[in-house]
Amino acid sequence: MKNILVIIVMLALSFNSYAFSDDEDRKDILDSRQEILTKLYKEQSSIKNKIKKAAGYATFSNIGVNVIFFSAGGGTGVVHDNSSGNDTFMSMASAGVGIGWGIKDFRAVFIFHTKESMTKFVEEGWDFSGQADAAAKSGDKGGEASKAGTIVNGVEVYQMTETGIALQATLQGTKYWKNDDLN
Repeated sequence: MKNILVIIVMLALSFNSYAFSDDEDRKDILDSRQEILTKLYKEQSSIKNKIKKAAGYATFSNIGVNVIFFSAGGGTGVVHDNSSGNDTFMSMASAGVGIGWGIKDFRAVFIFHTKESMTKFVEEGWDFSGQADAAAKSGDKGGEASKAGTIVNGVEVYQMTETGIALQATLQGTKYWKNDDLN
């Protein structure tokens, strides 16, 4: 089972990395950022002001897979520094333990309340979190209930499921790193 998770995540990351040119990948990630923020602001309008006042923020598009006691995921995103206006393109991979089943395509938004928390995220890229969610969603149909928390100080995390079906409660370790090809 564990090997199946690794293969699925590696295939998803491989397809995402090689399907387009670097310019197309950057454009796709920036377009995705705008879509993610628009959706988040529609669902929770108060977040817009938080992001505006923050040191910076990040958006990520992710695929997550849960099989009984193991979970894995992968994706891409961008960190935006509100002071400089600079974007840092990043990749991510996660693994976790807990109880769960399913696969989902979800979006994550990180709000960095301090410059230090943003810099640490970009340079070191580790996050340890707890997640619990139930999702059965395809486009606008279906629904989700999710909660994600992080132990990284000065950071808030929001998740939104795009499509998929999952029921899980896991502890996750996630590594984020700068995408050298896109920066």
